[in-house]
Amino acid sequence: MPDGPLIVQSDKTVLLEVDHPDATEARHALASFAELERAPEHVHTYRITNLGLWNARAAGVDAERVLDVLLTHSRYPVPHALLVDIDDTMSRYGRLRLENDPVHGLVLRTDDHPVLEEVLHARKTADMFGPRIDGRTVVVHVASRGQLKQALLRLGWPAEDAAGYVDGTPYPIGLTEVPETGELADGEYPDGDAVDTVPREPWRLRPYQRMAVENFWAGGSGVVVLPCGAGKTLVGAGAMATAGATTLILVTNTVSARQWKAELLRRTTLTETEIGEYSGAVKEVRPVTIATYQVLTAKRGGIYPHLELVNDHDWGLIIYDEVHLLPAPIFRLTADLQARRRLGLTATLVREDGRESEVFSLIGPKRYDAPWKDIEAQGYIAPAECIEVRVELPRDERVAYAMAEDADRYRLCSTSEVKLPVVRSILGRHPGEQVLVIGQYLDQLEELGELLEAPVLTGSTPVAERQRLFGAFRDGEIGVLVVSKVANFSIDLPEASVAVQVSGAYGSRQEEAQRLGRLLRPKEDGKSAHFYTVVSRDTLDQDYAQKRQRFLAEQGYAYTILDAADLAQP
Repeated sequence: MPDGPLIVQSDKTVLLEVDHPDATEARHALASFAELERAPEHVHTYRITNLGLWNARAAGVDAERVLDVLLTHSRYPVPHALLVDIDDTMSRYGRLRLENDPVHGLVLRTDDHPVLEEVLHARKTADMFGPRIDGRTVVVHVASRGQLKQALLRLGWPAEDAAGYVDGTPYPIGLTEVPETGELADGEYPDGDAVDTVPREPWRLRPYQRMAVENFWAGGSGVVVLPCGAGKTLVGAGAMATAGATTLILVTNTVSARQWKAELLRRTTLTETEIGEYSGAVKEVRPVTIATYQVLTAKRGGIYPHLELVNDHDWGLIIYDEVHLLPAPIFRLTADLQARRRLGLTATLVREDGRESEVFSLIGPKRYDAPWKDIEAQGYIAPAECIEVRVELPRDERVAYAMAEDADRYRLCSTSEVKLPVVRSILGRHPGEQVLVIGQYLDQLEELGELLEAPVLTGSTPVAERQRLFGAFRDGEIGVLVVSKVANFSIDLPEASVAVQVSGAYGSRQEEAQRLGRLLRPKEDGKSAHFYTVVSRDTLDQDYAQKRQRFLAEQGYAYTILDAADLAQP
């Protein structure tokens, strides 16, 4: 009998024995079609879902490959009914195809007549179709392309979108890749044209970045999943150069917009006058325009006045940074943008609201996913040590917690003052290193700022001041920075080597991934990063910490658990 690391069960759960010699290979294979649910020390639990199987199928992983993974790595015989169910489920993807007919325009076509009849008679899709062409083809209203894909996914018949894309307004965008040594002189682009700027640093798209661009372009639209610090912006730049068209980039905040602009100026042939910012403070529309989600979703008089930025311009490419954070209005908007190529960038597709299906149907399937540990092994992101430090609540706080209303309990236990000296002790273990202290509650952060004599950066900090503080941190003028959740997203702080989180967004796995990501830029001295979480024992704080750790466990990171008293021993 095979002695594999997996136990595959008929309820669609898969158990992975972490210490098995083939566990890493099996985990990487599972990640393409199964979702991690629980990750304690020795046995991880995955679940096979319809969405996961359809995402795998859209990305080119067929049922034969999925079944082979389970059969090859399973310790016991795989339930036959499960094998049949997986094959049937994956066969549903692509049974319906959206195509561009030269005579009739956008059509839905199938070789399975009963399936077409089913969706034509479904109440939620009735208004999306035009006339029947024949027994296997029906016209689709062009404006309904996105809504139809969503509806078909809910009906269990996810359509393959092969209708193609408009090219958008052409606009030449080149990458300024320069070899490390010898091939080109400083200040010269690969095409031989001299430039009258300062010499550019040597750089190339890394192999995984190039593959991500190629996979995205071959699929037309979709999502690229890369660890924080692995260069998602460069994947975006590579997609822009491949498209050679006007581009709209959607980002989480103004600081992110300006970091995107700076990176594009360094890595592409674009100039200052070709890149516009569309935010609360500036409204510039240029061939490459970087807009914040906030300004596009700002309502006035019951309407979204800035959506014309998207609708009234012939964009050839739309890039969604941190795509897992898409706000609901952007989902609705994206449903109308199916004729544009769309690239989503993220470190994790996990959404705590369960709207991954909308990312799949409206942005596209996962086109490339690089395991964090694989990128670390190649030396492109720093190794990280994850440590949970547990503290005991004083008796009076424990009683107050026990008697509190449910809505107040998490704040009480996560903001306990007993955490403050523990944070100072952690900093004492890392003298001279650049440290981020991250939390959810502003009063707690203000206390930490006073205790550590460090500046505090929150959502109310003006953009100019944020940029000044981030710049001082990068330059080493500030050694410790206390930050709220505004630092979770798209903040480029390569010098940070230690992070201490004292509170978070309940059990958010995406937040855990983003916070660790602040540390993963490779260090010049090759040292590991250290990611601490300070947790109140036997409370919701500890429960939520375990939920947040699930995503990182899937990526291969293990947590060391320390008692606060152990911090004296480095």
